[in-house]
Amino acid sequence: MGAVKGGALLLVALLAGCGAAAPAREPAQLRVVAEPDNASVYVDDRFVATARRLSRRPEALRPGVHHVTIAAPGHFPHDLELDLPAGVTTVEISLRPIPP
Repeated sequence: MGAVKGGALLLVALLAGCGAAAPAREPAQLRVVAEPDNASVYVDDRFVATARRLSRRPEALRPGVHHVTIAAPGHFPHDLELDLPAGVTTVEISLRPIPP
């Protein structure tokens, strides 16, 4: 009888574990509003999109620390280290023009 109880408890524990799915983690979303709006946005050294697109449709990323670079021709690039939480984070920036 002791073996049956142990087996039943094991079965209950396994079934309880199967029904409890890990909670879905909401992604981080990066929205960039930049001047000029044709600036390129790189996250972790990977091109993601232009600021124009990201201002309308944020990019889904995993929450956590990311290295973000915003660059446009004729302007100094801007580097940021962002710790993105779940949900939307908006970065607003005006890049400085390179003097003639």
